[in-house]
Amino acid sequence: MGLTRRQREIYDFVRDFLAGRGYAPSLEEIGTHFGLTSVATVHKHVAQLVDKGMLRKAPHRARALEPVPETRTERSVRLPLLGVVAAGAPIEPWEVAEQLAVPAHLVTRPERSFVLRVRGDSMIDDQIRDGDYVVVESQAEARDGETVVALVRGEEATLKRLERRGRRVRLVPANPSLKPLELPASQVEVRGVVRGLLRRY
Repeated sequence: MGLTRRQREIYDFVRDFLAGRGYAPSLEEIGTHFGLTSVATVHKHVAQLVDKGMLRKAPHRARALEPVPETRTERSVRLPLLGVVAAGAPIEPWEVAEQLAVPAHLVTRPERSFVLRVRGDSMIDDQIRDGDYVVVESQAEARDGETVVALVRGEEATLKRLERRGRRVRLVPANPSLKPLELPASQVEVRGVVRGLLRRY
């Protein structure tokens, strides 16, 4: 589950504080450490970490925060969440303030991988749904039949299956209600190949 940079910092602070002192920090101590004057803001971050399974609260106890050791869950790799990709729409970049913890078995080259959020249903028959996250390995080449993030005419990014036809390329949706896009190969730039799928319920 993805953490913002601040959530990651708070998780690390709680873990290190507990390891060094034998008890968890209070919300006020967390706020003081990060220069946050509002306890409500600290509580919001902590609540989100609890929801994401990174912290837990022991009931009926003061200073009850406990970090959930990451080693107790499947090993993961943290990848940048770079934006949104959809059929016929550009990747919408934002500042990389959030990362997602991705199961390590989905990532072969972490230094060349990133995550995009999917918008639309062009790949629905491949079980890639609106709101899902795809793990993408950055590369300029792809084999026929692979699902790629491709830049079309230098300005529009799309998520489709790639088919080569000589000097032309077909970008094929996994949705029978949509037609493939066929273009000269010179107008299609492969940005990466989809290696995995994440879904939040």
